This record gives sequence, C-alpha cells and structure tokens, in this order.
Amino acid sequence: MILVTGGRGFLGGSIVRMLLEQGRLVRSLARHHCSQLEAAGVEQFIGDLSDSLLVDKAVYGCDLVYHVAAKAGVWGDYQDFYNANVIGTRNVINACRKLGVTRLVYTSSPSVVFDGTDMEGVDESVPYPQHFHASYPQTKAQAEQLVLAANGNQLATVTLRPHLIWGPGDNHLVPRILERGRNGQLRRIGKRDNLIDAVYIDNAAVAHLQAAEHLAIGSPVAGRVYFIANNEPIPLWDLVNQILSAGNHPPVTRTISPQLAYLAGAMLEIIYKNLRLSGEPRMTRFVARELATSHWFDLSAAQRDFGYLPQVSINQGMERLRHWLQQESLGGL
Repeated sequence: MILVTGGRGFLGGSIVRMLLEQGRLVRSLARHHCSQLEAAGVEQFIGDLSDSLLVDKAVYGCDLVYHVAAKAGVWGDYQDFYNANVIGTRNVINACRKLGVTRLVYTSSPSVVFDGTDMEGVDESVPYPQHFHASYPQTKAQAEQLVLAANGNQLATVTLRPHLIWGPGDNHLVPRILERGRNGQLRRIGKRDNLIDAVYIDNAAVAHLQAAEHLAIGSPVAGRVYFIANNEPIPLWDLVNQILSAGNHPPVTRTISPQLAYLAGAMLEIIYKNLRLSGEPRMTRFVARELATSHWFDLSAAQRDFGYLPQVSINQGMERLRHWLQQESLGGL
C-alpha cells in the first residue's frame, strides 16, 4: 500500500494516477474528499496533516509514502504555513518511524534556497538563505531539513525540488497567469531575459516515481535532495506568454522596473497586514524578486542517481495545455 498526501492536488493527483496505472494500491490523505479518487478506487483519509492521529491512520499498513501535501502561497499567516508544512511533515515522519514505513519521498521546492538573486545552473550544494521573504519557503525549508535529518537505518528519505510545475489540470500557476492576463494586470518586471526552467506536470510526477524506485535504506539517493525541472531554460516572459497564448490571451507588453515592483510589494504587504485584508496582494517582495531573476538548475544529480530525464518538452506540454484549456472552455459553455 502506498500513501500520497495531497492526493487530490495537482502533483499528488498525477502521482496517484501513475501509481494506479502500475496496478498499485493507493491511499490519499487530503483536506477534502475527491469523487475522482473514489471512482478510481483510492482509499481516502480526510483531514489535516497537523492531526497526528489521522496521519497515523493513513500511514498504517503502508510501505511507501509520498508526502506531497503542503500549504503553498506567497502570502498568509505564518502559523498556518508552519502547522501544515512543518508540524504536518513532522507528523508524517513520526508515523513512518512508528509504523515501520521504510521509504519516504518528500516534495520540497527550489524556493527554499532562493536568496533573491539569480540562480543560474546551481546544484544541490547551494545553501539555505539567511533570510526569507515569505512564510512558504521558510517553512518548506524547515520541513525539508526535518526530512533530511530523518534518513537513517530504519527510514530512507529523499527530497525532490520540482520548479514551477505546470500543465493540464494546474489549479495554481496557470489559472493565476490567465486570470491576471485576462484582467490586464500582468507587468513584465525589468527588461532582462532572465531564464527559468519550469517543469511539466508529467515529468515532475515521473521523477517522484523514479526516485522511489531507487530509494532504499543506504542507497545512493537516501538522505539526498534533488532539483527537478524540464532541462529547458527559457526567458521567463516567453513562458508566461506561451501560457497566455494557450489560453487565447495577448502577450505581456507593459514593463515596470524591478525596484518599483519590489517597493510596491513591500507597501502592499504593509497595507494588507495592518488592515488585515483578505486574499493576497497583487505583488509581494518575494514575487518581485522571483520575477526579476533567473532560476535554472544543474539536474545531473537526478539524472545520475535515478535516471531522471524529462519526457515531455515545453512545446509538447504547451500543446497539451492548449487542448485542455479548450476543453475546459467548452465544458463551461
């Protein structure tokens, strides 16, 4: 039996689908019930990761856990992020140890090592920053360190850092880009062609399965962390404009300076915090720095240790995304 936390989510759902295609027995732990998982015969545990008793019940009888669930976002109360990402991960680790699970695959993020400057061809040796501009990367970094420290003689752990997962079924990145593009709210930050290497959803899911296949106590991947991307660095705004084109929206043409974007983010954070506004600011300091810098990685460790090789290119993925968005549009008529 295999447990996937966040099994109704974008990445978690893709991992569940691939495991089912292999004929594996799968469970999901998520905050809400999913009819699609029920139809597929997936056993579901509904609740919060901070509930240690629920996590124990979900882990019981499993020999492999994919811990994908997390609270993501660029804005929100720190304690909410901490409860989901740190306490939740600690509960998963404790349950694995207590119940004899020998393999744990953890989904992290490259943002845990982002220090606000360009990340160009960096490998896994890049250190954690001294300061974080958002609660998500801060708490994910804490959780990642818990997972790495948990690797030992009874439990083998491996950590993957997929970068900007996108594709059909995306409920985060693609919808945000399309909504803001539709409303004319997108602005290019600076005039640099800063490169990024995002990852198509199927490639990210396959990487998780490959890492699990090579994971065992004392194996080369145990206790390691790996960047996962498409190995196709392209200018950030080219990728954004391709996603906009897939949704039949015009490209981004207006530009603001990185300094102005950062200042606007800082001011909006103050306003949202002091006035306790709901939702999230259109810009934050973290987002301003992310959009103005390069993010691409040396993937040789993942290629060497568990044979990771992206199967779906950006162009192929864009065609699939375009088709999916067309179907979604027709379904909404």
